[in-house]
Amino acid sequence: MEKILIVDDEKNYPTILGEVLKEEGYTPVTASSALMALDILNDDCIDLVLSDVNMPGMDGIELLEKIKEITPNTPVIVMTAYGSVEKAVDAMHKGAYTYILKPFENDTLVAHIAKAISIQKIVQENCTLRDAVTSAYSFGKIIGKSKPMQDLYEIITKTAPTRANILIQGESGTGKELVAKSIHYNSPRKAKPLIAVNSSAFAESLLESELFGHEKGAFTGAAAMRKGRFEMADQGTLFLDEIGELPMGIQVKLLRVLQERTFERVGGNTPIVVDFRLIAATNKDLEHEVKKGRFREDLFYRLNVVKAEIPPLRERQEDIPLLISHFIERYGNERKSARPVLGVNHDAAQLFFDYPWPGNVRELENAIERAVILSSGDYITAADLPAKMRQAMSPPLHLDGIPENAGLSETLTAVEKRMIQRAMMLTDNVQTRAAKLLGIGKSGLNQKLKKYGLG
Repeated sequence: MEKILIVDDEKNYPTILGEVLKEEGYTPVTASSALMALDILNDDCIDLVLSDVNMPGMDGIELLEKIKEITPNTPVIVMTAYGSVEKAVDAMHKGAYTYILKPFENDTLVAHIAKAISIQKIVQENCTLRDAVTSAYSFGKIIGKSKPMQDLYEIITKTAPTRANILIQGESGTGKELVAKSIHYNSPRKAKPLIAVNSSAFAESLLESELFGHEKGAFTGAAAMRKGRFEMADQGTLFLDEIGELPMGIQVKLLRVLQERTFERVGGNTPIVVDFRLIAATNKDLEHEVKKGRFREDLFYRLNVVKAEIPPLRERQEDIPLLISHFIERYGNERKSARPVLGVNHDAAQLFFDYPWPGNVRELENAIERAVILSSGDYITAADLPAKMRQAMSPPLHLDGIPENAGLSETLTAVEKRMIQRAMMLTDNVQTRAAKLLGIGKSGLNQKLKKYGLG
């Protein structure tokens, strides 16, 4: 349980707040003065400080400054009466997480605390999880401990030893090629080549030659026989990325190869037998493409023997601390200073938490690489991150992934699901707290968790 230090000189107030926090699953620690609070902070591990501003002797602003000297990453929420708002704003400038005006609703306070602690975990875990990233929370070079990623690891583990065709589906930047590599290098074919082709990188005529090869003189410029990617992948694995971009003519030929395991080079008539395992990837909904007549239905079913879906980063935010650690470790040696980057500070962590990551893991990796190079301190700060991330401090409703022609009911359902996922993550999956954060009853939340398969 997280320890929360309540600092207030009012006789009964810390006790009352302590009872509220106990009900929410926290461990309250109380102090009646700033000096007493500093003694506690020096002797105990405190996860968050909840401090009044107006106190005799050392006030809440001075206490905040001292806390930032002792434990700079400990979030501080200041409490103040309406007449002291200027002091609260001053506290924000000096590093307070937020302020709350007395009198306040308990649910409002609990919501602030839940989010501050979730963001703090990114800071803390980033400093301690680097060894874990390479063991318990990874599969090859794929990083993640969330339920969707654990499900993905299970699919890789079960399908890698087989000959089955696999279709990897996920948004751009989610790591589809990493999944393909994990399948190949955990398969009996790992000693043989993994040949990758981006289907969208070639015109149709060039793609045919790239895949099937060509005979000498097959077309202008074909000065010699050339093997195609299917031949190169013999006894190994062929990875066709962006399979949804395949022209119809190539789709027909691919279907024949999958059915008969033979093909002819461009300009040739001698059948060539190949033994390969096919892994295809796409960021498109191929079933939708089939309905629109842009993708062959028979080819879709040949490819879709096993589907491996990679969730977008915005749906697995609990993996963000692991990814931050992993990429700081990877790019640390590119920093000009001899001092290593130790992690991210609180403000930067909040940006990582709030940003919707339309470019997924690839975008996060680029942000870390940039920040490691630009950072001049021990910790990455918000100033080291791209401007569009900084603008996300008060992010708009993120509607990426919702079709433009979606009806209101469908759209509201998608938004509701995401809000529930976010609330559960903010509250460490404690349903009582998540329900309060969402402003609904626990039984109502329980029903929605079952409805969306989140329980």
